[in-house]
Amino acid sequence: MSMPPRTVTAADRRAADPAARFRDLLAAEWIKLWSLRSTYGSLALVAVSALLFSARAALADHHNWPDYSPERQAAFDPIHDAFPEEGWLFIMLAAGTVGALMIAGEYASGQIRATFAAVPDRRAVVGAKVAVLAGVMLAVGVLASTAAFWLSQAILAGRHAGASIAEPQALRAVAASALLLPLCALIGLGVGALVRHTAPAIVVTTTLLLLLPLAFDITNRWTAAIHNALPVPAWERLVANPYIALNEHLATVPGSWVVFAVWPVVATVVAALVVHRREP
Repeated sequence: MSMPPRTVTAADRRAADPAARFRDLLAAEWIKLWSLRSTYGSLALVAVSALLFSARAALADHHNWPDYSPERQAAFDPIHDAFPEEGWLFIMLAAGTVGALMIAGEYASGQIRATFAAVPDRRAVVGAKVAVLAGVMLAVGVLASTAAFWLSQAILAGRHAGASIAEPQALRAVAASALLLPLCALIGLGVGALVRHTAPAIVVTTTLLLLLPLAFDITNRWTAAIHNALPVPAWERLVANPYIALNEHLATVPGSWVVFAVWPVVATVVAALVVHRREP
């Protein structure tokens, strides 16, 4: 007695399909990242801000150097010209925007449903997004921080006031500025996973990175401790920004490196948990 033909279900088809390899997910996320027009605009903003503001600061000191007193010349910090805060605030904003749009834009367009239909392992999707985003932004950060340092010190060398990359403080500042881009981008990714809408995600990311540090009184021990645990104040400590002199409860350099390590890990965990548990 012959058996009736069995209907092939969608579950059977999924079981028969080979599981997506992680390198395939990386390739897909790479294409998604570069398909966003905002990626090019944000990276252009990073390059322009890094070079323009460092050159402007170095040229100003180069021009005014003869008018500086001997005491001021002796206390002059050339590293600050490489990483002026006003320029790097634009860079932080651009990096956070790229991270937020990488996932919030996919939710807003509905493309995330197709992604999860093709790859049911949502945590693997988040892992691929994190790997691609962190890798790209780290590469951009290394180029931006190195170019800004080289350009500013080349200008100051005309006054014999530049610093060498071999100096520990200079190397620390370059490394911290390079790592600042993936740090801000991953925070944006975590916020984008929570908020799921592009404009609010950018607003929340901007508030968290740039505005929240202003809410804490740095003359009080406990509020200063919270202030020091935020990404931007940690970066300011690592590059020895003159602003930190106002902080009566200055963070330590190892503590600031810990802040740099904890924030992207927390943002990644948040993104993975939210994406895994909430339906798109």
